[in-house]
Amino acid sequence: MTSAPIRSSKPDKWSNPRPHTDAATRQMKYGRIRPMEEPGLLERWFGLR
Repeated sequence: MTSAPIRSSKPDKWSNPRPHTDAATRQMKYGRIRPMEEPGLLERWFGLR
């Protein structure tokens, strides 16, 4: 048996991701960019930050 490495002709999407070419395309696919922390009840009602 040989221990030759297995090579693929094309890298997979996980190891070599491609960015979206347009911000509008990304928004159509995933929606608006959301903050890391969701605003609380008072912040949503009164706009406090």
